[in-house]
Amino acid sequence: MRATRLTVAALAATLLLTACGSGGSGGSGGSDDDAKNEAGGACALTGVGVQVDAGAAPKAGDTGNVTVTITNHGAECTVTGFPAVRLKASGTTADVPEDKAATAQKVTLAKDATASFTLTYVRGATGGDKSLAVRTGEFSLPGATARHSFPWSYGDVALKGGASTPDASVTPFQQAGD
Repeated sequence: MRATRLTVAALAATLLLTACGSGGSGGSGGSDDDAKNEAGGACALTGVGVQVDAGAAPKAGDTGNVTVTITNHGAECTVTGFPAVRLKASGTTADVPEDKAATAQKVTLAKDATASFTLTYVRGATGGDKSLAVRTGEFSLPGATARHSFPWSYGDVALKGGASTPDASVTPFQQAGD
């Protein structure tokens, strides 16, 4: 009888661990310092899938948009506000400022629901001294430390006034889908 209880407990533990998948596709997930989504709490990168789509700017001076969509794979959770977005070039990291015209809101995500944010940028001249040769983008969910990285293949990003601030902005999370 005791062997049966241990076998059942081991089987239950195996099934529970098998059900825990990794969140995200494309790029790399964050670290383990953010937990899976807890019912009603803040969404965590480990509990969501990530999709990155772009309307790339074709030439210097044009505006492009990169839309990042997260899909909740766990318990109902929330995202409130703006993601923290960084653009990385060799040896340089630049924070993308929040869109000053946008208002942050609380978005509640049921299982399989989606939310998105948009990074809008001005394409810079390739190799120019007023451009950032971005190779990687990364973001974290509001209030979280874990980051999701994705390859940047949308060209250089212009810098504002020759400074190290990218000519870009990011919107807050918004409900996506139907």
